[in-house]
Amino acid sequence: MARTKEFDENEVLNKAIDLFWLKGYNGTSMQDLVDGLGISRSSLYDTYGDKHALFIKALQTYQCAASDKISQIVASNLPAKETIKQILEFVTNELLSDHSRKGCFMVNAEVENAPHDSEVKQMVCRNDQQMEDTFYQVIKKGQDSGEIDHAQDGRAIARSIANTVKGMQVTAKSTSEKAVFDDIVRLALLMLG
Repeated sequence: MARTKEFDENEVLNKAIDLFWLKGYNGTSMQDLVDGLGISRSSLYDTYGDKHALFIKALQTYQCAASDKISQIVASNLPAKETIKQILEFVTNELLSDHSRKGCFMVNAEVENAPHDSEVKQMVCRNDQQMEDTFYQVIKKGQDSGEIDHAQDGRAIARSIANTVKGMQVTAKSTSEKAVFDDIVRLALLMLG
């Protein structure tokens, strides 16, 4: 007879996200996971597989949560420029509210793991493409309505703004000065015309 799990898998997964996000993949030992998640080593293996499988699951969960929040902003049907401004302000607020200065879990994984972990690299590439596509859809809507000038290529603007977001996520690891992020957002919005 199978034993009933004595822990909430989502709660444990959220603890794993926090631990990997703070310490990185290589900086998190199996003992750190056992201690930080509050479950036994055998429960960890039985439920999530090995450390790498848990890391991938944590990264996927993190990415889905962030995408959901951005999708809600896009779905609000605001004018295109305001939508992009709200996305950039959302990113800023998320970064500045993190007093541990962890930056972005996905960007951290890109820097630490993607060069030698093809699964992480594929996840990062999909995430980057999704972010670029989101910005492009909003920009295209703005160009179609006449709110955003057609003089600039919409895809190029989307790519640049998505890269700006990544830069903000890295910058947040070393500063929490709001004025810095306000300047970045203001100048990013100038690309929209």
